[in-house]
Amino acid sequence: MSETSILFALNHMACPTLSPIELIGAAKELGMGAVELRNDVKENSVIELETARAVKVAADDAGISVLSINALYPFNVWNEERRSQAEEMAEVAAAAGARGLVCCPLVDAEDNRTAAQRATDLRIALKDLKDILEKHSLHGYVEALGFPISTLRFKKEAIEAINDVGGNDVFGLVHDTFHHVGANDPDIYPQATGLVHVSAVIDKEIAFADMLDGHREFVGAGDRLNSISQVKSLIDGGYTGYISFEPFYAGLWDLQDPVSEIRKSMEYMAKTLEG
Repeated sequence: MSETSILFALNHMACPTLSPIELIGAAKELGMGAVELRNDVKENSVIELETARAVKVAADDAGISVLSINALYPFNVWNEERRSQAEEMAEVAAAAGARGLVCCPLVDAEDNRTAAQRATDLRIALKDLKDILEKHSLHGYVEALGFPISTLRFKKEAIEAINDVGGNDVFGLVHDTFHHVGANDPDIYPQATGLVHVSAVIDKEIAFADMLDGHREFVGAGDRLNSISQVKSLIDGGYTGYISFEPFYAGLWDLQDPVSEIRKSMEYMAKTLEG
């Protein structure tokens, strides 16, 4: 398996100080085929139609696909505010030429809903969101978050809910290597996966239950998440989509040359997967 045979993508969180247009340029420089936009990278967020349209032009000119805008949060707490947020994000995503929206569940230790209530609310959200996404010809990428206080930790629960609302043509899973380990999730679903996020935890002192976004680095030697093994299992199981870099550590905002760091991780992953 060569570097070029792996479909790498660039999540904006990997280089948050770049503008959306610069992000596209970085992806092209790295030989990648796609980017993920975000709505939480300060002034570089894609939240307005004018910016989205400019992104589409730049991406089309560069031959780069826009995979998603990340993220609709908390998508599983559905109300008029969330419906309006989803409508606005879907319009922006469509204007940017994106394939879909990443949908993340509530992470809140104070959420006092029962498991049954959460399951019902999840299905209500997916049903309404399905209509919004279909109207804009978008997919929904549902990401189970592995934090102990997450209201949707396991991919199996997401799949069951998607099936219940007849959403298999609209929704796919995000397999995030960090959250997969955080949830101690035994199952992967290559055929139901629409997008893969990779990062690494190198810190040897932190317990898995205590891992936070700030511990997420570029994939390299010493990765306690075994992200490369997860990617290999997904590919061996039939996943043919993009592998998107999504580290979160605070130092990303201070990197002088993020492209070089990303290239090192790409090369390491490609070489290790070949082995």
